[in-house]
This record gives sequence, structure tokens and C-alpha cells, in this order.
Amino acid sequence: MKITINDDAAGWYENEMDLSSGGFLRCFVRYGGFSTVQQGFSLGVSKDEPDHIGAKTEKNGVTYYIEEKDSWYFDGHDLIVDLHPIAKEPELKFLKD
Repeated sequence: MKITINDDAAGWYENEMDLSSGGFLRCFVRYGGFSTVQQGFSLGVSKDEPDHIGAKTEKNGVTYYIEEKDSWYFDGHDLIVDLHPIAKEPELKFLKD
């Protein structure tokens, strides 16, 4: 499982969540919402320090990560985060690796 975040989406998170170099953004599994990977679950984000990282990537000094305990959610998919061209907010995509 890999995480890819494009520059525009990273900039959005930096601005909206007041992230700076040395910061962390966790993608976590939450009950409810919509997902193309796991029915009845979706991803949330929070500014948390990592415990046991399952996957991570870094952009502009910010570490974007998923905890090991949430790896099941991805079911062999990579997470790709782009900025939606019209809504101008992050769009999560899942690509089977």
C-alpha cells in the first residue's frame, strides 16, 4: 500500500489544517460514509502523532500516514490524493496495486 498526494492537495491540507514542516496528517478509518473500497466505512483525517505507521509519504516536510491498524481498510489498494478541479478540495482515489 502506497500513499501519493499531489502538490495542490498537500497545499490544501497545509492551509486548511494549519500544517507545516515537521507536522503529521493521519488518514484513519471511520464508521459510516461512502467508500469504493469498504462498504459502510470511510476515511477521516486528523493531526495526530504516529504510533505504528503502516504506510506514509512526505510532502513539504509534512508526513501523511496510515496506522498499521487501519491497513485492512485498503484491501490491497494504494491511496491517491488529488485536488478536485471544480470543488477545490481533496479527492481520494483508490488504485489496486
